[in-house]
Amino acid sequence: GFDGAARALCRELTEQLGVRGLERVRVLNRYDVEGVSEEVFHMAAVNIFSEPAVDVTYLELPALNAGQRIFAREYLPGQFDQRADSCSQCIQLATQGERPAVKSAQIYILDGVLSDEFAAVKHYLINPVESREASLEPYDTLDTKYELPSDVAVLEGFLELDRQGLADFIKEYGLAMDLDDIAFCQSYFKEKEQRDPIITEIRMIDTYWSDHCRH
Repeated sequence: GFDGAARALCRELTEQLGVRGLERVRVLNRYDVEGVSEEVFHMAAVNIFSEPAVDVTYLELPALNAGQRIFAREYLPGQFDQRADSCSQCIQLATQGERPAVKSAQIYILDGVLSDEFAAVKHYLINPVESREASLEPYDTLDTKYELPSDVAVLEGFLELDRQGLADFIKEYGLAMDLDDIAFCQSYFKEKEQRDPIITEIRMIDTYWSDHCRH
C-alpha cells in the first residue's frame, strides 16, 4: 500500500512503453557502505536508509518467484549521487565520526510475461548519459581505482586553421561553440600560450561556454 512509485512506474511502462505483459513492479533502493561498523550499519538501515513505518528492509536480495526478472541501475562513475551523498552525511552526523563511503543503486523486480520487452524496459530506465546497469553481486570495496590516461591528444595544426578550417573543426568535434568562439580560443592559444591546445582543454572550454552552463 505504500509502493506508490512502483505502481506508477508499472503504469508508465504498460501505458507509455507498451509492455503489455507486465503485471507488477517492485523498486528496491540498495545501499552499500564502507568504513562503518556492523552496529552503525544496522542503525543506518532503519534510521537513515529507510522509514520503518512504510519500508521493508533486507540485508540481501529477496528470493525471486518463477517468472520474475531483475536488474539494477546505478550512476556512472563521476556522476553525483544525491541519495548516497545525503546518506553518507547523515551517518557522519549520527556517529560524529569519519564520513563513510556510500554507494546507492535502484533494483527493479518485474512480474509478468516478458521476452524482448525486458530489454526495452532496461533501455527505457537506464539513461546511458548518466547511469549504467549495476551488478547484483556484493562489492569487495567501494574504493574504485581508475587508470589515468598515459597521454592526451594534442590538436596539432590548430593554430594554423583558417575560418573554413575552424568551421570544419567545430563539426568534427561536435562543439557547442560558434565560429567566433573557436576563433577567440585560437587567438588565445596563439598569442598567450603559444602552443596547440590538447583536446581536454577544448572540451572543457566548450562545456563551460555552452548556454546551459554559463547561465
